[in-house]
Amino acid sequence: MDHFGALGAFVRTAETRSFTEAGRRVGVSSSAVGKAVARLEAELGVRLFHRSTRAVTLTAEGELFLERCRRIFSELEVAKRELSQAAGKPQGKLRIGLPQLGMSLMPHLIAFQQAYGEVELELEFSDRLVNVIEDGFDAVIRIGEVEDSRLTMRRLKGYSHRLVASPLYLDEKGTPTHPSELGAHACLRYRYPTSGKLDPWPLVVKEDDRGIDVPATATANAIEPLLAMALAARGIACLPDFFVESAVAEGRLVPVLEGYMRDHRTVSILWPSSRQSLPKISAFVEFMVARLA
Repeated sequence: MDHFGALGAFVRTAETRSFTEAGRRVGVSSSAVGKAVARLEAELGVRLFHRSTRAVTLTAEGELFLERCRRIFSELEVAKRELSQAAGKPQGKLRIGLPQLGMSLMPHLIAFQQAYGEVELELEFSDRLVNVIEDGFDAVIRIGEVEDSRLTMRRLKGYSHRLVASPLYLDEKGTPTHPSELGAHACLRYRYPTSGKLDPWPLVVKEDDRGIDVPATATANAIEPLLAMALAARGIACLPDFFVESAVAEGRLVPVLEGYMRDHRTVSILWPSSRQSLPKISAFVEFMVARLA
């Protein structure tokens, strides 16, 4: 690892508090990161990190050095931006963060690849709430409201959820006419992979209709298995409307309790305001907005 790479390894270690995670982000082994940081400490004559079996934390000297390194990388980014603008065309690596539901955007992302062959997409799918700037993303697609003065935002097409089941399941178990009847049904639930919590079903009932039992007959941390189980007559699933649109149109799934569903999820694309002029980011934003606004 060269000297500049060692600085990058130091910054990543400071941000993640882990040699292993820093190595994953810069594409080298954790031992290589540890050795690079050790060489920096030897060269500077100071200890940059306190090390323990659980984590590494910055020393006072490390905090000061981190601020200087961030300035160096900021200046490098400005230089890259100027060169990119001079070239006048989108190019280079574009790191995009997407929620798990973002898998449904793959046709649009592939179309972007085809239109901009000199842009190298790096996609990260996770329901973890990433820090766009500190985690090094060029842009993220996020569900829900976002407030961050450092980010620029454009709205994309939102979505709602529908409760759906196969005709065979409803023939066998009956069609629920009120949310209180769900306790007698097999309910297929989404579990967030990061928190382990079940995604609540957006059912609206009268104030005196309390204690509705929505069991978890089966759970999954991705929506594709829930769709497969619903199509196989294994129960009722709560899925995004765009995800079940074709199955409903073809009669393979039937919506239930439509009058009790009240939700709308906003979807936005966000990127650092300081990088708005980069051709690769502006091209990606405009491409996605044109398709999904």
